[in-house]
Amino acid sequence: FASYYGHHMVLQKEPMGAVVWGYGELGATVSVVLSGDGGLVVMKKMTQVKGPSGTWMTVLDPMDQGGPYTLTAGQGSGNVTLRDIYFGDVWLCSGQSNMVMTVLQVANASRELADAARYPYVRIFAAGPARSDTELEDLERLDLPWSVPTAENLGHGNFTYFSAVCWLLGRYLYEALGYPIGLVEAAWGGTPIEAWSSQRALRACGLPEDAGRFAPGAQFAFCTPLSPALSPSVSPHPHLSGPQTPSVLWNAMIHPLLNMTLRGVVWYQGEANTLLHTDSYNCTFPALVADWRRAFHAALAGQTQPLLPFGFVQLSTYRRQSPDDSFARLRWHQTADLGVVPNARLPGAFMAVAMDLCDEHSPYRWGHGDKAMSHQPHTTFLFLGSIHPRDKQNVAHRLQLGARAVAYGEKDVVFQGPYPTRAVQEVTKGLLNLTYSQELVCRRRDTRAFEVRRSGKSLSPGLAEGRFDGPDGGFCPRQVCCSTPCRWLPAPAVAAGSRTVTLALPGCGTLVLALRYAWAEWPCEYQSCALYNTQGLPAPPFL
Repeated sequence: FASYYGHHMVLQKEPMGAVVWGYGELGATVSVVLSGDGGLVVMKKMTQVKGPSGTWMTVLDPMDQGGPYTLTAGQGSGNVTLRDIYFGDVWLCSGQSNMVMTVLQVANASRELADAARYPYVRIFAAGPARSDTELEDLERLDLPWSVPTAENLGHGNFTYFSAVCWLLGRYLYEALGYPIGLVEAAWGGTPIEAWSSQRALRACGLPEDAGRFAPGAQFAFCTPLSPALSPSVSPHPHLSGPQTPSVLWNAMIHPLLNMTLRGVVWYQGEANTLLHTDSYNCTFPALVADWRRAFHAALAGQTQPLLPFGFVQLSTYRRQSPDDSFARLRWHQTADLGVVPNARLPGAFMAVAMDLCDEHSPYRWGHGDKAMSHQPHTTFLFLGSIHPRDKQNVAHRLQLGARAVAYGEKDVVFQGPYPTRAVQEVTKGLLNLTYSQELVCRRRDTRAFEVRRSGKSLSPGLAEGRFDGPDGGFCPRQVCCSTPCRWLPAPAVAAGSRTVTLALPGCGTLVLALRYAWAEWPCEYQSCALYNTQGLPAPPFL
């Protein structure tokens, strides 16, 4: 069998067929037998070993959830049998260090580790960190073969295995769905999205076709227009090496998994891209999502659905009172500049907002790459602040709400916070009235939560209406605005209704050019942003 098949694994249940593959002697016939309790044969498949790499592959008939089963691959007089196999849903978890953080490192870690024994049907697997300049067929390294969860393998060490976000998501899904869940971790700390992107995806965003390294000083042209309210900043490519090199993690850690039938993907990455190509993330992230979907669907002859559910975590916080807005810009670009998901550029996606889960006293302050490279600090992006918050329970809870609503189609699950749908400016009163999509809970009156940009153009007394359906998803005034934007000014909330917020505007009688909310690296204290819905989900930031 290939490297990621083993005892205790979970294979994808119906309606998809699980793909099974491995190695053999060229031209040999391989029999693949799935058996239930007592050795009763459930199905038998015959396939041949083909070149040039000497591999065989078969697709099992779709199976209902459950188990245990044994899976045997036989060639001639030899065979290999895998035991304690279950069918359920398989989720791939990828990204950088906030995905790598283990259960040992989270809040209430001792309790979470002690609870592991209660979830024997949530199985875990971790690919080891590896990079390659060419696309690999199989994984080079395993950190953890398929395993029944224990306190030891969930809390092996700091930034090793097993991913806390991945584990908690799987646990919450198991509690909601009631059948086996398989979790596959393939993550590496301190890595940018370019390393996880194939050459196809990079080319789609105008990035160099050379899969080696970006040339020092090369400039990048933005792939899509930014919001007029967003000041672009084109930064030179640094000299990238190691796991930061474009495509090397796609080649070694994702491409080998393409023959694994999946139910969905969860992604926690972006901190590295607050330092690298921040304003291209509105292209590179949608391109990665589309490319992964295409690749998994094509590799498995359609077994993995073409619109593979793709969840992600919107960035949390880093430094309190930082004047830098790269985190805010990256959060916006994570939504493809549309504010909420799913949307036209990110269909089938769901998002966990995490900007209110700050952790100033987290002891895990550094970005972590491969331990073997720790003597080469230039190969890893290092963060000196509290960039690794320990509350991964709320992150996973918000992800599982999105998964249940988007991936599993649960219509009554509310999975995202309130978002504005309409804005009306009362010119004579100096007010801006916002209408939201959901009932609001105002947790804090923050004079800087909302900010506006004003034009120098005076308006006639009356109303000026704007919408939140512009091409960039942001505030779209009905009138033509002046071309030179002014500085951002706070617009404090002076009143709040069940679905409305009224802002007091600085200045008088001029048109609002742009409006933004929670646009800061550290927008609020822990679970204390300005607006939430009645389910406790925060309103996402917008521009």
